[in-house]
Amino acid sequence: MRNFSATPVEMARSFWRNRSLIHASAKREVLGRYRGSALGLLWSFFNPLLILTVYTFVFSEVFKARWSTGSSAKTEFALVLFAGLIVFNLFAECINRAPTLILSNQNYVKKVIFPLEILPFVTLLSALYHALISLCVWLIAYALFFGIPHATLLYLPLIIVPLCLLVLGMSWALAALGVFLRDVSQIVGSFTAILMFLSPIFYPASALPPAYQTVLYLNPLTLSIEMMRDVLYWGKTPDIMLLTGYWCLTGSIAWLGFAWFQKTRKGFADVL
Repeated sequence: MRNFSATPVEMARSFWRNRSLIHASAKREVLGRYRGSALGLLWSFFNPLLILTVYTFVFSEVFKARWSTGSSAKTEFALVLFAGLIVFNLFAECINRAPTLILSNQNYVKKVIFPLEILPFVTLLSALYHALISLCVWLIAYALFFGIPHATLLYLPLIIVPLCLLVLGMSWALAALGVFLRDVSQIVGSFTAILMFLSPIFYPASALPPAYQTVLYLNPLTLSIEMMRDVLYWGKTPDIMLLTGYWCLTGSIAWLGFAWFQKTRKGFADVL
């Protein structure tokens, strides 16, 4: 039986070796989502625009919500909230689909030449496309209400990459587990719904008592959400020590997830 390498080097090599296939598959997935609709890809722009418009109206006009004490900006809450949602939606879109990645592509399992490990890359690339569109909508809204975005926007890739590593690691682990335990998809769906409210999306982490803040920072999305807001809205430079630790943590999660996937994939065909 063929042995599959589970080293971190193979994880990177697999992406580079199959980059054309990953790009083509992700493109097909994005286009397939809007195939047959009158507006096509324009829906990927209008959907986040509509969501941001609704958030702005509800939180600024209905609830009169303010993110920071003394702030007079009516749109602040909506923009800060939406920045956090960009992170969460990227995570949730990939993680919710992960348990069924292999199950929904059973025809690839017995094809030795098909690299099953690229499936999480495909899902991530598709989710990144939608996250990028949402980010463009956010930047347009910020420019309209507040002017030129902060230069700290340039730090954004340093925040997105470790988030992608986290998503990949969890996707590989869940994709493999979903083959052997079909209930995983139901559990993950409930988990992400709960995680949305256990992440500092609708409230700042500083609003919680110190004891709860410690627990909140055990959530791997907390740092991504907080740093995303810092560089986008508040114009703050990320804490280098925290960012370095986050890279190390998510890199380890990515490798462990990949290793688990590679070690268990031999049994996929037997189960399916």
